[in-house]
Amino acid sequence: MSGHSKWASIKHSKGKADKQRSKVFSKLSKEISVAAKLGDKDPAMNPRLRSAIQAAKSANMPKDNIERAIAKSSVNSETNYENLRYEGFGPDKIAVIVEALTDNKNRTASNVRSIFVKSGGNLGTQGSASHNFNQVGIIKINKEEMSDEKIFELAIEAGALECLTNESFHEVHTEINEIYEIKKQLEKSINNFISTNIEWVPVNYVEMDPEKKELINEFFDALDDDDDVQNFFTNLK
Repeated sequence: MSGHSKWASIKHSKGKADKQRSKVFSKLSKEISVAAKLGDKDPAMNPRLRSAIQAAKSANMPKDNIERAIAKSSVNSETNYENLRYEGFGPDKIAVIVEALTDNKNRTASNVRSIFVKSGGNLGTQGSASHNFNQVGIIKINKEEMSDEKIFELAIEAGALECLTNESFHEVHTEINEIYEIKKQLEKSINNFISTNIEWVPVNYVEMDPEKKELINEFFDALDDDDDVQNFFTNLK
């Protein structure tokens, strides 16, 4: 389990996989609609929208779904979404940050609090958990795009903090206020981006108690299943 992984649960049956894909598409659609509503509907002129579309494509979201999400931003002009952050401690006192995108903050607060309480955890105040994390801009790039050496060179030239790599993708870390400018520089040489997000990266990781594994996974599933929850981050290794 990655400490800053979103949509963390692994689904084993086709039914659950289909349900999970539908949830992911729904969250991506909401982000696309909000990004289009808040800025230019032309992705070339709107970095947030461009990044949301790239994330949707990486998740194999159909083109028609993407276009409907952009169109929806004009239809639902009276619906206003807010970005909210909740902090707390889940099962076994793991630190958790939840990011939500909602049109009803009372509903979302109630649902998120209920998820924490049912897991044996508790929702805290702003700052109660975030001191365990650093906010970092993270640009993920398909590893097939270029070699480790080349992406490292490009990332450093663009002003990135560091560049990490694993078996599947490259990960360029940036200051949060420089993420879109650095990505703009990388776009001159790279076509296939997986995602561009500001994430909460743990300062220190904690090990999972094997006896709490099922409870922790149920907690993650519940956060995943909430329509208003866009991302969540933990300090679990």
